[in-house]
Amino acid sequence: MNLPNKLTVFRILLVPVMVIISYLNLNELIIGISIKNIIILCIFVVASYTDHLDGKLARKNHQITTFGKFLDPLADKILVLAAMLILVEQNTLPAWIPIIVVFREFVVSGYRLIAVEKNGKVIAANIWGKIKTVTQMIGIMLMFLNINNTNIFGECFKGNLIGIELVINILATTMITVSVIATIFSGWNYIKDGKDLLKD
Repeated sequence: MNLPNKLTVFRILLVPVMVIISYLNLNELIIGISIKNIIILCIFVVASYTDHLDGKLARKNHQITTFGKFLDPLADKILVLAAMLILVEQNTLPAWIPIIVVFREFVVSGYRLIAVEKNGKVIAANIWGKIKTVTQMIGIMLMFLNINNTNIFGECFKGNLIGIELVINILATTMITVSVIATIFSGWNYIKDGKDLLKD
């Protein structure tokens, strides 16, 4: 197994570590943020960086493999959805957001499988998919920085937040809102561009 694939596997192995830490009693606060969330955030940042690093190394060293093509996008989805579900359980993120993400991923994965089977081609990510990925990652990081675990959506409009807490909430709300819009549009683009695949 080459280094890029090892980094991808490492990213997947970090997910259960995040989940286990989310259940530990580490609720002491540092500048209003729980130690638990700080640790999870650090793990998420490291895992997100390996996503960038494994692709860069694979291209640079000509180590792109079928195993890597299969596992890399899967690792990304597992990481993002695990982080979102942890935030849902903390009552920081509304459940309908990961539901939309899961729905989109099922649709896109289905279309990609059909495209490979019928045309032998892998459908590349479109601009909406790239926007979705970047805003999701930033939004999730901001939510783990969320002071006092306030609910992301709506709190910034109630006038209950001030200072840095308000800034983080607005930024997180903006990033996640953009990611949801990009998720819907990227899913729709796959359906629109791939409708010919289902004709027969």
